Amino acid sequence: MKDIYLAGGCFWGTEKFFASIPGVVATQVGYANGRTENPTYQQVCHDDTGHAETVRVTYDPASLSLSFLLEQFYRVIDPTSVNRQGHDQGEQYRTGIYYVDAADEPVIRQSMDGLKARTPGRVAVQVQPLENFYPAEEYHQKYLDKNPGGYCHIPPARFEEARQAVDPSGQYRKPSDDVLRQTLTDLQYKVTQQAATEPPFHNAYHDHFEPGIYVDVTTGEPLFLSTDKFESGCGWPAFSRPIAPEKILERRDISHGMIRTEVRSRVGDAHLGHVFPDGPREKGGLRYCINSAALRFIPLARMREEGYGPWVSLVESEG
Repeated sequence: MKDIYLAGGCFWGTEKFFASIPGVVATQVGYANGRTENPTYQQVCHDDTGHAETVRVTYDPASLSLSFLLEQFYRVIDPTSVNRQGHDQGEQYRTGIYYVDAADEPVIRQSMDGLKARTPGRVAVQVQPLENFYPAEEYHQKYLDKNPGGYCHIPPARFEEARQAVDPSGQYRKPSDDVLRQTLTDLQYKVTQQAATEPPFHNAYHDHFEPGIYVDVTTGEPLFLSTDKFESGCGWPAFSRPIAPEKILERRDISHGMIRTEVRSRVGDAHLGHVFPDGPREKGGLRYCINSAALRFIPLARMREEGYGPWVSLVESEG
């Protein structure tokens, strides 16, 4: 299990929202990243404690990715509001993402980049390591379960949406070798399962720039967006980044007398290509050089019907 700490205004409604999402296994409300120890609710509300009302969200990473969880978080906050959510105002009602695993930071930063790209105005959501967290008094825990008619700044419809929020990435499984041999072309099998390399310039996507999403040909797991694709002149599809760092695995590759960094898909463990530090500086400086044979492309117009609706806004935002 993994933990992430999310401050989204009054923690009564925020806790109820996250507890409703499939894949979240536990929630706890409390006070985070403040200047005092073991504060009470009254102190957080009336004294200068610096704490934020925060929900500790414990989730199963096998069924729920952090990037998907953050997308749900953005649905119940005004990301441009400073120290205010709904009718609640004060420093304790600021928004924030507080992490305990350093490996989560790049996932959070990339998610925030997507939020900023599609949000008019300045995004005010804090991103910080968790400095401290003190559980709130017992009567605050599961408050809306105990008090169904209690105050909540989140519209009731959002709770039903939370109950139906299923992370598509949890649907992907690696097929057996027999199935892969039956469903992949000879080239696709050699590239993904035997780390072969397709010819440069003579492949499906090296010069393809239609809006859409690129997924693992073996599992369907989302890997890259068209908005991060660029012309590198290398003869293979080039991307500045994956959809989320957690979607790929990187391994040291010393084959062919070279030292390189191999890129593989997370779920399918399929060979995709390599990543090099010679990409556009303004895009982060990386070039993910990927075999077309390892990918399947779904155009923007078909993304929702094929189950990739959660990523439509990311493609449209770069329009």
